[in-house]
Amino acid sequence: MTRASWKLVVAALLATAVACGKDNTGPVAGTLKVKLTVTPNSGLDGAILFSVTGPVVPSAVGAGSGFRVFGTATGTTSTFAVTGTLSTNSVVMTLTVDDITKVSQYSASVLSVAAASTYILETTSGYTLKVTK
Repeated sequence: MTRASWKLVVAALLATAVACGKDNTGPVAGTLKVKLTVTPNSGLDGAILFSVTGPVVPSAVGAGSGFRVFGTATGTTSTFAVTGTLSTNSVVMTLTVDDITKVSQYSASVLSVAAASTYILETTSGYTLKVTK
């Protein structure tokens, strides 16, 4: 084999190694947050009922700091109730998932909200939940 041939072989091997080393397309397990991004009654509501939809069932759910979560992830759409003082930008729940890079495929919808002091149901207009990393 000539010197030029060896250089071509080495160049090909290096190019293959570099290309394989840049393959970061695999799943990244981790935790997503369900955040109450907008509430018209910040600090006055005490319970929220909502659904979460995603590409797969979360392996675990947890309550955000100062909250208590009720419900179990049973399918790609699951319903949860969370109690605690609901304020704008509160993380009300966490989801443990197999791939956090698919965060854009998750959504949360408010079904019902109750006032903290009277337990009277509020209109859901003006409340927004968002699933984030």
